[in-house]
Formats: sequence, C-alpha cells, structure tokens
Amino acid sequence: MKVWQGCMIALARSGAVTRFMQDLAPTSGLASRFVAGAQVEDAIKTAILLKSQKLATSAFFLGEYVTDREKVEANVAGILGAVAAIDGAKVDLHISVDPSQVGYAINDELGATNAMRIAEAMGEKSVSGRKTLMLDMEDENYVQRTIALHNTLADAGYPVAITIQAYLRRSKSDVRDLAERGAMVRLVKGAFVGSSKTAFTTRREIDESYHRLGSLMMSKEAREAGAYPVFGTHDDKIIGPLREKARDEGWKPQSYEFEMLYGVRPRVQQSLAAEGESVRLYLPFGRDWWPYAVRRLGENPRNAWLVAKALISRK
Repeated sequence: MKVWQGCMIALARSGAVTRFMQDLAPTSGLASRFVAGAQVEDAIKTAILLKSQKLATSAFFLGEYVTDREKVEANVAGILGAVAAIDGAKVDLHISVDPSQVGYAINDELGATNAMRIAEAMGEKSVSGRKTLMLDMEDENYVQRTIALHNTLADAGYPVAITIQAYLRRSKSDVRDLAERGAMVRLVKGAFVGSSKTAFTTRREIDESYHRLGSLMMSKEAREAGAYPVFGTHDDKIIGPLREKARDEGWKPQSYEFEMLYGVRPRVQQSLAAEGESVRLYLPFGRDWWPYAVRRLGENPRNAWLVAKALISRK
C-alpha cells in the first residue's frame, strides 16, 4: 500500500504526466467520476442538486503542488471568484483550500497573505447560508504551518476549519489542542506517505489511530468546548462506532458531520442523510483535475480500473 501511494503521489506531482493525462480525451471519464466540472457554475449547479438530497458540500478549486507565482495568483483569483459566485447560492458550503495551491510551496509569507485574502472574502460573503474556509492538510512538511495559519485566522475571527490526518503520530496532540480551542476539525486517514518515526504505516495502525482520534473529538470535553467534528471517511467500520459514540456522549446530529468524496459511495451518503446525519460532500471543480483524481486512486488501489477502463475505451 505504501509503495502504491508513493507512486500515485509522484504521478500527481508530475507536470508532464498531468499535461498528458488532462489532454487525453479518454480519461475524461475519470474526471467526471470525481469532479463536478470545469467551471464554478458547474459546482454551484451540483451543490444545489445535492442540497435537494439533504447533502451539504465542500467545494475545492483544483490546482495543487504549485511552485509558479503566476499559477498561484491564478489559483487565488479562481478561489476568490468562486467565493463571490457561490455567495448567491443559499447553500451550506465550505471552500476547501490546499496550502500549496495558494503559495506555501513557494514561501510561507506568500501563502499566509493569500490565505488571508480568501478568509477576508469568506468573512464578507457569509450572509446567505453558512460558509467556512476549510484548510486541507497536505504532507507532513505542511502540518505545523497549516495549524499555525488556522490558529491565526481563527483568532482573527474568520470562519475557518482545519483537516487533521490520522496516519500521523503527532495528530493526537494536535486534535486535543484544537478541540480545546473549540475548533471545527475534519479528520481523515491521509493520502500521503510518512516514515515509521512520524507516521503509522499499516492500514490497521491508521484505522486504530482514526478510532482513537474520533473518540477524542467526540468526548464530552470537546463538546463543552464548542468543538465541531467532521469525519472524512467512507468506512462503515468507522462510521458505525462514531454514531454510537455521538449518542453516548450527547452529541446532536447537527453538531457534527460526516464528509465523503463526490462520486464515492453515493448510496451510503444518501442513506446517512436520510437517517438524520449531517453529510457533506467534497466537491472539486476546475480544469486541473489529474493530481486530485490520481490521489484518490492512491487511497484505494481497487480504483485503478478506472484509469485502465478510460484508456482502453479510447475512441
């Protein structure tokens, strides 16, 4: 699994592979499986449709691992444009942002400045439906910087949330600190590869870590501090125990939520929503879809058939 993930991450970060795959017409089926469309209007249309199914959304403007200043500015402009456009749609919507797509891959000052620009826009455009800036978490080189950015924005009063990855050993301390702050934290397993010194490396270890962190996020102390847990998972073996924990600790369905990827296990998403759980879908949009899609393959090798099918069915 570790080797597979490493290969997929390398493919995601290869500019040559990205250009080749995105220009290859047969792979468009892979994009449509996981991506709402190329334009923000596509994301809005999909978000409104999902709302009718009692599903909230977390929109993500595609474009990551960016080391070119012009591309960073284009990403920020795209995100700001999305914030303005989405404000007219009365939906409960997060805007997810990768630190590397707004400048952190170049330097911290540029990344923090651009993140602040987006947070300010989110703060202004929050009158129609709940809007939150969700900071995605990338590889472990970004963890401390992303947490520091979250805390700075939160202390300034901006509507901000953060993602924490269960595969990292440090996450227990991070989750505890964020829960004490009353933060909105999205817990995911993590799609990156770390060393055994800093990360859990087997599926079983990562699952066990997720259970421990989930229990910590659903504790009575976290609830009293005003924390808002978001569980990014499609795993039935995790979802079931978390729902039981919520009931045992007195959490109402509106005080936490499950988040899943657009295009992955839609029947489970709809079933949870129908049972009264708060469910949100991670909804990417934009033209630079390859890095995102290939990381989804890295999380689950069984999805590799999607690439093979797209290439074989070339017309």
